Amino acid sequence: MTQEQMLEQIVKQVMASMSSGTGAAAPADGDVKVTDADYPLGEKRPELITSATGIPLKELTLEKVLDGTLKAEDLRINPKTLELQAQVADSVGRDAFGINLRRAAELIAVPDARVLEIYNALRPYRSTKEELEAIADELETKYSAKVCAQLVREAAYIGYKRKRTKEFK
Repeated sequence: MTQEQMLEQIVKQVMASMSSGTGAAAPADGDVKVTDADYPLGEKRPELITSATGIPLKELTLEKVLDGTLKAEDLRINPKTLELQAQVADSVGRDAFGINLRRAAELIAVPDARVLEIYNALRPYRSTKEELEAIADELETKYSAKVCAQLVREAAYIGYKRKRTKEFK
């Protein structure tokens, strides 16, 4: 398989995932609500789909990838996509999945290196309760990641209660 064929296959997979509702989307306005009746969003609500950089789904083509018009950041997921997907999950009673999608949407704003640092800090005996609470405060204030901040606060509380924080190492 040539490099061009491989690239074409990858782009087709990305585009297929967008059509199945897992690609980058942005609601036309903040009041857009979707349900399972709108799924897959790429087929039933394509007007909502844009890339992370705001390019409409219909303009995300293989030709534009091959000619260099589209860059990798143009194919990244938009946090609004994840919110729309969370709404679909909520509409069919998959609340936990909806919350996970909202956490993922919040984490898009957090630099990858910081996400990895936080992940490591959450491991047993890696952080004190106070360090975890500081991370939660950072997530909430610096990145507006309220759902993620709550998860870290819960981890700090439970880790301390179960003696799995650095204080007990």
